[in-house]
Amino acid sequence: MSLNVNLSHRTFSTNALSSSFRKTALALGLSVAALGLSAGVNVAQAADAPACELDRPIKFGGMNWESNLVLVEVERFIADKGYGCKSEVLPTETLPALAALERGDLDINTEIWLNSVGEPWAEAEATGKVKRIGDIYMGGEAWFIPKYTAERLPDLKKASDLPKFKDEFKDPEEPTKGRFYGCPAGWGCEVVSGNLFKALGLGDTFTLFSPGTGATQKAALTAAYKRKENIVFYYWYPTPLVGSMDLVKLELPAYDKEKQTCLTDPDCADPQPSAYPDNPVFTAVTTQFTQDAPKLTEFLSKVAVPLPVMNEAMAYMEENEAEPDATAMWFLKNQADVWSAWVPADVAERVKAAL
Repeated sequence: MSLNVNLSHRTFSTNALSSSFRKTALALGLSVAALGLSAGVNVAQAADAPACELDRPIKFGGMNWESNLVLVEVERFIADKGYGCKSEVLPTETLPALAALERGDLDINTEIWLNSVGEPWAEAEATGKVKRIGDIYMGGEAWFIPKYTAERLPDLKKASDLPKFKDEFKDPEEPTKGRFYGCPAGWGCEVVSGNLFKALGLGDTFTLFSPGTGATQKAALTAAYKRKENIVFYYWYPTPLVGSMDLVKLELPAYDKEKQTCLTDPDCADPQPSAYPDNPVFTAVTTQFTQDAPKLTEFLSKVAVPLPVMNEAMAYMEENEAEPDATAMWFLKNQADVWSAWVPADVAERVKAAL
């Protein structure tokens, strides 16, 4: 039998080779066979690897509050390792994100707080371009004062009592008024807190301070709390801040659905005060995404986190000063019973193998 081997672009026959060269050629032949076997294994492995339903990166909306940032990183890791997808996060704010989702500039908005965008969401959903696909948890919102403030001012029980205590919450930029820390600028809750502020007639005695970002708001409130200053502010939960502070909710008039609907409308002509209801937090995607990626849609529709588990994740983030991606890894490693219920068994196994 004659074996042809190509060396330096010249062909030799093993019959013409010396004995030592023949051994080299045979060794080379074995190596080629071994490489062939390895290539076959790699091809088989490639065949087993998941192929993403989209041939482009998935576009997540990156709202700048902690629970959203963490859940987005959890979902991205599962989409990457479990479904073979690539993704990107586009920084945005609540109302611009809703508009971007409607335009198709985003695929996924992981956390929509319904009560903050009730009317805008209804309008977007009516176009047929976006869909609500899964409920994550039931969030909450309130106007707070620290417990130490409540002890100093025992007669301050209701939000409507605030005008009598304006001097206790002096605004450093406008000392004749108190300062109320509202929702960060551009967020959906800015509309509600602004309308509620107006409905309670606080404009003559308080300024409505809207921090530029969530981080600015958190830093200002944390610094004031550490100094034991009197502060009154809007905040939502679950969040690391609410979990780390001893707070008291100010009473608001009883919840009224019709009044609350108007409070969520930027053009509400005559806002009337109403307590915040429980706030459904859900995931929304484009209708096109549901058609192009049914498996990913099914996964995202099942994303749900028990509130105690979310609180635990937020506490881990605060106590360890962890970034969202590090907190997401903690969640994936420590809450497998929660997230593995969102995906098929083979996807869960791939994700666990990647941790």
